[in-house]
Amino acid sequence: MTAATPDREAIKQQFLAAAGFGSAQRQPLPGDASTRRYERLIRDGKSYMLMDQPPALETQPCRPGQTQTDRAESGYNAMARLAAGRIDAFVAAAGYLRSQGLSAPQCYELDAANGLLISEDLGDDLFAALIARGQDEEPLYMAAIEALAQLHELTPPDVLPGQLGTPGWPLLTYDDLALKTGAGLFTEWYPRYAGGEALSDQALAEWEALWSPLRKRAEAGATAFAHRDYHAENLMWLPDRSGVARVGMIDFQDALRAHPSWDLLSLLQDARRDVSPELETSALDHYFGLRPHVDREAFMADYNALATLNEARILGIFARLVVHFNKPRYEQFIPRMWRHIGRNVEAPGMEGLKDWFHAYGFGDKLKA
Repeated sequence: MTAATPDREAIKQQFLAAAGFGSAQRQPLPGDASTRRYERLIRDGKSYMLMDQPPALETQPCRPGQTQTDRAESGYNAMARLAAGRIDAFVAAAGYLRSQGLSAPQCYELDAANGLLISEDLGDDLFAALIARGQDEEPLYMAAIEALAQLHELTPPDVLPGQLGTPGWPLLTYDDLALKTGAGLFTEWYPRYAGGEALSDQALAEWEALWSPLRKRAEAGATAFAHRDYHAENLMWLPDRSGVARVGMIDFQDALRAHPSWDLLSLLQDARRDVSPELETSALDHYFGLRPHVDREAFMADYNALATLNEARILGIFARLVVHFNKPRYEQFIPRMWRHIGRNVEAPGMEGLKDWFHAYGFGDKLKA
């Protein structure tokens, strides 16, 4: 974990003191690929979480009404409709989830200007950690599906209500440009990682022609609140709670209005752990059983397409982390992404993308 600068540490100490946590025991937690850091705070025998997200480390988020040109000028976060680490986005999303009977951390003290938050500590029982210790994964995944099915029956607001004195946070749509920006990470960074030449103009034109109608279909079907990073390392098991509240959610600050398949594919085609095809099928069966009015065939066509787009996006992210930031540990996840893509492109309607991967030197990866 990168040491905090003295100025940053002073800001944190002032915040903690003003919030009544000046004497709390502080336990830094391991970092991830983001600019966000966490510490566990112990006060009077009770545990809390300190979220530390320096706002200056990120480019600006997308604002409602921005044109595509405006978003391109603002930078990647605006193009991809990421929250740019804005801690008030997390607080607003947490409040919305809790208002719907789902489990997100209760937020207690906030300094939005400096990117600091004290919130409820949901514990250490991440789905991924429990499964690694031998707990049966199927009940966990089925509970996660039940939480999504309930969330997907709701019509989310255009603006998530503000919390702790902040204004509301806009729930923007995972639109064509955001999807295009994500998929573009693959064509920009993966060839560099693979050591080959940049893709030709023809390859890029064919890539765009294949994806354009799929992205437009996904934008048109964007009806649900999407956590956007819904997987076994962001879900907590809370067995003392009941029903869908047993699934604790974290890391949802980049939430958008998106196609309901988005969080499903994040969960069932996980970048960091294997989910068997059998479990994926059982989980999808459970989902459609809970939402019998959904056209399964049409939904799955979008699911397969968006899963492939997401995996291409993640491959681009991992390639960039390896090549540009010298973080080789992300290489271990790359074969899994290709296996997912290899399965997805066998689905009806995915023939064009399968042919593209073969035509431009990636065919062997589909069997990785």
